[in-house]
Amino acid sequence: MNSTFASFISASASKLATLALATMTSLVALPATAQVGALPLHTVADKPRNIEWLDLVPKDWNPMQAFEGMDLNNLQDNDPQAAKLMERMRTVWDQAPTRPQLEGAVVRIPGFIVPLENHSDGLKEFLLVPYFGACIHTPPPPANQIIHVKLSTPLKGFSSMDAVWVVGKLGLARNRSDMGVSGYQMQGTHVSIFTEKKP
Repeated sequence: MNSTFASFISASASKLATLALATMTSLVALPATAQVGALPLHTVADKPRNIEWLDLVPKDWNPMQAFEGMDLNNLQDNDPQAAKLMERMRTVWDQAPTRPQLEGAVVRIPGFIVPLENHSDGLKEFLLVPYFGACIHTPPPPANQIIHVKLSTPLKGFSSMDAVWVVGKLGLARNRSDMGVSGYQMQGTHVSIFTEKKP
């Protein structure tokens, strides 16, 4: 029987692979200058550019490389080796590399809200994550898949795990919170409910 640890590793890899597949599928129809590794990050008058989560990941980084060749299916939760591997995974993922080219880019990206604070006047800071349940129902994804969003104007009417579009300027700033380590920071200027059609 698969252990919880092995199941989590497998599920995490599956989610990242699904994100990569979805992104690569959407990139097929784009011109070469808009593909990963050649993404035009700045536009005239800083008009936001739609990006995908895979755009935040250096193309040569493999989040599962540290586990290649390991038989995770035979690890049980009470196995000390499983605890060591989980700790190793968290270290590797918390140090996940970001893309320097994204510094200062004005972007629009979809994701799910993980509140960091919630005052009576609204939400001022939150983590944006790529899939439902991340950082709350499951351990955090790699740091390059977490954006720490700060808002100048408190956000009202939104709650944990709401699916949203967020617009703002990206920065490379690693931050550790109770909910996970983020590799990016965004000065958010606009948040809207997610729809399949890009706003």
